[in-house]
Amino acid sequence: MSTKTGDDRPILNAVHESAADLHQLGFIDQRRMREYDALCLKAIPDYDAERIRGLRERYRLSQTVLASLLNTSASAVRQWEQGDKHPSGPSQKLLNLLERKGLDALI
Repeated sequence: MSTKTGDDRPILNAVHESAADLHQLGFIDQRRMREYDALCLKAIPDYDAERIRGLRERYRLSQTVLASLLNTSASAVRQWEQGDKHPSGPSQKLLNLLERKGLDALI
């Protein structure tokens, strides 16, 4: 079970690596390993108006198409890009996925 953790958190990385080894040996069950994975994930960055617009322009998407990929409204994307509102947790997660893995990850 491989989960990317932050390089700036060496203790957490060591704990996660030890837990993964224990899981491989059968001392930690799958459910407990998922808990370690969840604790060790990097925090999702905040997406401000400029970052969202830049991400959308990088993939040459309209606001409507991006909204469809994120399962939200075009008006929400417009408000994010104007700085009136900020994306919620699930939308931030999908934006992060788009940024890290590319458009294919959402299609």
